[in-house]
Amino acid sequence: MQKDSLRDLYIDELRDLYNAETQLVKALPKIAKAAANDELREAFEEHLRQTSEHVSRLEQIFEQLDEKPSGKRCLGMEGLVKEAAETMKEDYVDEVKDAAIIGAAQRVEHYEMAGYGTVRTFAELLGENEHVSLLELTLDEEKQADQKLTELAQEINRQASESEGKVRTSKASQRERGSSRSKKAA
Repeated sequence: MQKDSLRDLYIDELRDLYNAETQLVKALPKIAKAAANDELREAFEEHLRQTSEHVSRLEQIFEQLDEKPSGKRCLGMEGLVKEAAETMKEDYVDEVKDAAIIGAAQRVEHYEMAGYGTVRTFAELLGENEHVSLLELTLDEEKQADQKLTELAQEINRQASESEGKVRTSKASQRERGSSRSKKAA
């Protein structure tokens, strides 16, 4: 059956977001566990609580629309979650891994902000004022989560950069010691 209305598209996009959020509810505990930095881990744990609320708000919207939230798989979020999982498996030092995790998490946040901005606009056009309020609240929380990650990245990225310098210095010292030993042996 052909979908021919903005309402159909709105419901479709809401289902996509619902699936995206439920994927995140499963992924965020793993991401939090992978974070070495305590503040970063706590930020992910807090965002997990918010994400559960996002799911509840979407369920509330579906109930008001007399629609089911299921039936759509969000391939975009699926790809972003897979990328984050690959990042967590990389053998980086803690600070560098945390910097990589922040990058992956911010891609997720930007994806969500785009989705919520879109459905909020659809809700406005459809006269769904209560939905607009709920979607705006979630959009604001996604923006705040992104801002928190940006703030954490400033310190964590600096630490990652410094750890790189320490590794280089350590490797250079090892080479020098090895060079000195071979000269003495000769």
